[in-house]
Amino acid sequence: MTIGKDTTLGVVLAGGLSRRMEGPEKSLLPLAGEPLIAMVTQRLAAQTSKLIINANGDPSRFSFLDYAVAPDTLDGHVGPLAGVLTAMRWADQHAPNLTHILTAASDTPFFPMDYAEKMQSTANEQQIDIALACSNGRRHPVFGLWPVRLADALEEFLVKEEGRKVMLFVERFSNCQVEFNNATGLNQSCDPFFNVNTPEDLLEAETMASSTGGA
Repeated sequence: MTIGKDTTLGVVLAGGLSRRMEGPEKSLLPLAGEPLIAMVTQRLAAQTSKLIINANGDPSRFSFLDYAVAPDTLDGHVGPLAGVLTAMRWADQHAPNLTHILTAASDTPFFPMDYAEKMQSTANEQQIDIALACSNGRRHPVFGLWPVRLADALEEFLVKEEGRKVMLFVERFSNCQVEFNNATGLNQSCDPFFNVNTPEDLLEAETMASSTGGA
């Protein structure tokens, strides 16, 4: 089956603990006049058939976005793969016509607008199981295209393996990296997967947003 927009569930991973960010929850901090997570959901929703947010805690804090919020199906904050598993299980139950999930981090507001298209086309061409985004020679494991059919294998991995590292799981299946170029704004270029981890990063993101018009 060909992977495309109509077979893909977008998933914003917002389950991180924000250890390096002071004050309110990171994904709700304002950037360019709106919450950081709003910029992420807008980008991903435009590229996928349906979208959900993976987050623990009170889901009402994301009610302004009008998307389903799915908490981790496994306890204990076991990392981003828990969010991937949660999305797979959600798709099985609520959208069985969707064969793949496409993940994005809630703190990465400038990821490419052709993210889904490139990931899907590469996976189709190479006939692989998992595709991960890459930029400047650096892999971004939380930006991936994952088949829903791997849910049982992923749950077994998370329950039985001690490391729970993303690549330990990915390397058990056919996989590839999809390279994305830097985005250019005014006289500077920036990594499209720039993420906001600290107050200083947020200030830099404001500059980037104003110089690129949010594109």
